[in-house]
Amino acid sequence: MERLQKAIAHAGVASRRKAEEMIKEGKVTVNGEVVKELGVKVGSQDKVEVNGIPLQREAPVYFLLYKPRGVISSAEDDKGRTTVVDYFENVQERIYPVGRLDYDTSGLLLLTNDGEFANVLTHPKYEVDKVYIAKVKGIPTRQQIKQLERGVMLEDGKTAPAKAKLVSLDKKKQTAIVELIIHEGRNRQVRRMLDSIGHPVLKLRRERYGFLTLHGLNAGESRELTAHEVKQLRAHAQSGSGR
Repeated sequence: MERLQKAIAHAGVASRRKAEEMIKEGKVTVNGEVVKELGVKVGSQDKVEVNGIPLQREAPVYFLLYKPRGVISSAEDDKGRTTVVDYFENVQERIYPVGRLDYDTSGLLLLTNDGEFANVLTHPKYEVDKVYIAKVKGIPTRQQIKQLERGVMLEDGKTAPAKAKLVSLDKKKQTAIVELIIHEGRNRQVRRMLDSIGHPVLKLRRERYGFLTLHGLNAGESRELTAHEVKQLRAHAQSGSGR
């Protein structure tokens, strides 16, 4: 199930904002009934019509992008900044990112037009490991690394247990490289976790998502997921073994 305006946008009829306007104007029906409320959810069995024309759902597509720094993880940006979707100008389907990476964070990001697939991967009850490599200010102690693993208290609650290790350090520059593996998806979580132990992030990259890696890609490059990868990713997430 997904919100009506999202279903219209995912079918390539209009942007989500435009779809919301069409709903308010009474141009959309669900199973023959005019719907003017934005909270309505529809599933694959519901018959949706826009201006009397049945909604044709797009064939699902799945992409893996090596997101560069300085790019918005969104389908559109009202400030005119570059978004991750701008890297897919030749893709006809209306795709959007699965979850987010911060503006200043680079790395692996999935994009799709499959709402159910996106929901499975981002739902809190499903656990998909996300591996981050962070360059931090200062050199964390063994105790601080253990702290990250046990969970740290943030303003929105304590983080779940994670895996963390000190990859390398530079005593002269007083910086270190830390690998952090988490399965939660809170806003700016890795940055906030490292801030909480007194080692702010200087540079951050997501290296892995479940079993998917950036292998063979440079920043700004992408590839389509194979049917097997999509099936495997969905199965791993739902079984709680998304590692």
